[in-house]
Amino acid sequence: MTREKIYLFDTTLRDGQQTPGIDFSVEDKIAIAAMLDEFGLDYVEGGYPGANPTDTAFFAKKRTSRAAFVAFGMTKRAGVSASNDPGLSQLLQAESDAVCLVAKTWDYHVKVALGCTNDENLDSIRESVEAVAAAGKLPMVDCEHFFDGYKANPEYAIACAKTAYEAGARWVVLCDTNGGTQPPEIRDIVQAVIAAGVPGSSLGIHAHNDTGQAVANSLAAVEAGVRQIQGTLNGIGERCGNANLVTIIPTLCLKEAYSARFETSIDTEKLVELTRLSHAFDELLNRSPDHQAPYVGASAFATKAGIHASALLKDPKTYEHVVPDSVGNFRKVMVSDQGGKANFINALKRRGIEVDKQDPRLDKLIAIVKEREATGYAYEGADASFELLARRTLGSVPDFFAIDGFRVMVERRFDANGHLKTVSEAVVKLSIDGARIMSVAEGDGPVNALDLALRKDLGKYQTEIDDLELVDFKVRILNGGTEAITRVLIESTDNTGVRWWTVGVSENIIDASFQALMDSVVYKLMKNRQLAGKIAAE
Repeated sequence: MTREKIYLFDTTLRDGQQTPGIDFSVEDKIAIAAMLDEFGLDYVEGGYPGANPTDTAFFAKKRTSRAAFVAFGMTKRAGVSASNDPGLSQLLQAESDAVCLVAKTWDYHVKVALGCTNDENLDSIRESVEAVAAAGKLPMVDCEHFFDGYKANPEYAIACAKTAYEAGARWVVLCDTNGGTQPPEIRDIVQAVIAAGVPGSSLGIHAHNDTGQAVANSLAAVEAGVRQIQGTLNGIGERCGNANLVTIIPTLCLKEAYSARFETSIDTEKLVELTRLSHAFDELLNRSPDHQAPYVGASAFATKAGIHASALLKDPKTYEHVVPDSVGNFRKVMVSDQGGKANFINALKRRGIEVDKQDPRLDKLIAIVKEREATGYAYEGADASFELLARRTLGSVPDFFAIDGFRVMVERRFDANGHLKTVSEAVVKLSIDGARIMSVAEGDGPVNALDLALRKDLGKYQTEIDDLELVDFKVRILNGGTEAITRVLIESTDNTGVRWWTVGVSENIIDASFQALMDSVVYKLMKNRQLAGKIAAE
C-alpha cells in the first residue's frame, strides 16, 4: 500500500512571533530557521517582508537549504492592480521560494476590514496568486477565519478557496483563526470543501489552540483529507498558541492509525532529534521547557508510583505508549541505563564521535552530564559545551591556554560633565606555552568587558579568533533569592556563518559568563583545526 505524504509547514518565525513576550531578532530567526531546516520540515515560513525591519532584513537572502523558504503577506488591495500594490511587490522581491498570501474568506471581514465587495475580494485573491506564480514562486493561500466564515456563509467561503485553487495556488490552507472550531466541525467542513472541487492534496490546515484542540483539529483535518499541516515549535503563537508540531510529528510517525497510511519528511533517524530540538528552542527563547509536554517533556516517560515502576521494570510497554528513544527522550525508571546510553551514543555520533556502549568512559560522561544538569546546566541548548565536555571525557582537548585568574570591576561615578555613568573594567591573566599575558579592557558592562579582555590578546592564537563574534547572551535565574544559581547561554559565530552555543552555571553571574566565554573560544580553536563542529560545518 502506497502511503500518502503529509507536508509539514512551520510558522514559528511568523505566527509564532505573535506570542506574548517573544520578539525574535534577525539573529534569532537565522538560528531557528537553521534548526528547522536541519530537522527536515518541508516549509519554513520566515515572516512578513515589508511589515517590519527585522523581517525585511531576514528576507534579504535565502535562509534554508532543504526546506522551501516562505514569505507571508496579504493579497493585493481592492482597486489597485497586482503590479501596483507595494505590499505585494515586496513579497515578490523577497528572497523566498514560496509566498503564502493571507486572504479574507469570511464575508463579514471582507465588508468590515477590507471595505470592498465580495467579488472584489475574489479578484484580489485570483490576481495575487497569479502574480506570485508569474514571479516564479510557489503560491499558497491562508484562508483566514475560514471555518467561522463557512458557518456564516458557506457558499462564499468555498468560493474563496476555489478561486485560490483555480488561480494556481499549490496549497489552499483552511485557518481556524479564532481557535474555537471543534474536531467534528473541522472534519465536516473540510469534506464539504473537497466535495465542492478543491482536492485534499491541495488543502492544508492551520489551527489555533484556544480550546486546547489545535493538535486534534489538525489530525481531524488530515482524516478528512487535507495533506498539509501548519504549526509551530512547542505550540507557540498568539493567545493560546498554534498547533504544536512537536506533538503532531511523532503522532503521525509513530501511531499506526496514521503511520500506516501517511508518511512525512521526518524519518526515524530525524525523529530521534525531536527532544533536543524542542529543548534547544526553549533555551533560545530563554524559558524553561515544559516538563509535561507530550513525547519530549522531562516527565513524559517518568513515573513515581511504585506499582507503575514495578511494571516498568518487568516490561516498559506496560506504561509507555511509545519507546522514549524514538523521540530522543528517556525513561526515568529503567532496568538499566541502556536507554540513556542509546541517546548519548546517537548525540555523539552526530558530532563525529564514535564510542562503544561498553566503554567505561561513556558511563563517566553520562554521570557527569546528569550531575551537571541537576545543578542547572542545560546541554540541549548548548551544543558546543556538550561537545567539549564529551571530547574531554572520552579523549582530550588541547591545552591552548590556561587562565591564571581574572578580575572585574564596576564603578559608578560622575564624568567631567557631571553625568552619572557606570564603567566596567576587566583584567584577565593567562598563560600560553609558559608565557604569561595580562589583558585589560573596558566594556559596556562587566560581561562585555570580560569578553573583550579575554579576546584582546590571545598570543599566537589571536589571529584565529579575530572573526569570533558573540551574537547573543541569555541569562536565566534558576532559583530565587540573592544567592540564586544563574545559567548563562552564549551564542557565537564566525565568518563561516556557523553558530554554536555554550553554557555556564554558577552562583555568580560573572563566573557563569566566563565559563561560557571560555568554552566559546576553545570551541572556535578546535573548530579551526577540524577537531570539533563537524556536523555544524557541513
